[in-house]
Amino acid sequence: MSNRLAGKTAFITAAGQGIGKAVTLAFAAEGATVWATDVNDKLLEAYKGVANIIPRKLDALDDKAITAIAKEIGTIQILFNCAGFVHHGTALDCTDDQWDFAFNLNVRAQWKTAQAFLPGMLANFEKTGAPASIINIASIASSIRGLPNRFVYGASKAAVIGLTKAIAADYVKQGIRCNAVCPGTVDTPSLHDRINAFADPVQARKDFINRQPMGRLATADEIAPLVVYLASDESVFCTGNAYSCDGGMTI
Repeated sequence: MSNRLAGKTAFITAAGQGIGKAVTLAFAAEGATVWATDVNDKLLEAYKGVANIIPRKLDALDDKAITAIAKEIGTIQILFNCAGFVHHGTALDCTDDQWDFAFNLNVRAQWKTAQAFLPGMLANFEKTGAPASIINIASIASSIRGLPNRFVYGASKAAVIGLTKAIAADYVKQGIRCNAVCPGTVDTPSLHDRINAFADPVQARKDFINRQPMGRLATADEIAPLVVYLASDESVFCTGNAYSCDGGMTI
């Protein structure tokens, strides 16, 4: 590795598995000090003793806990908002509780985490000129593309893209960049859970693969390099964008 993130401190939600875990390990390998948080502290046990990684249990829906940990950590240069949930179904299937949960976790949690860390990022830029990068997980299923049975998920991820662009516009002259990463279908534990919830998991997996033009699912390790790039100074002129990493779904 090239230590592209040496000297930087990163904060990650949903760091225990999937994309969050891949990015945590990639950030640490590139020299960042990484606060790896997850609501499931058992998933964080794998980080104990790993250089550059500080595991901490955190519920991304707990505003007070987010405020407290931001105060404890102080200034960071990288925020990766990875926590989220995928609901299956159409507008007719969606319940009020599903709508509220999707928007609270997929959108509001990103806002509250950014809100907690932005003051320190802005103060640090004013004092030292050091920029900061916020990276939000969105999805191809959003304002980019409508996918069947992704009603509330797509709506919430479209909101993430809007949130991302708004933060980028507000702080573009104050050293803060904000971008979104929009994956296609990624082979993660959460996908396995969704597949296993179908009556025919074997067919469900085939269906997920068939909608990928490359004929396979992405791995979390194939998403992480894009996040590392957006966290690094190599992307210093990039802000307010939604980057597709989708295996050709939007060709």
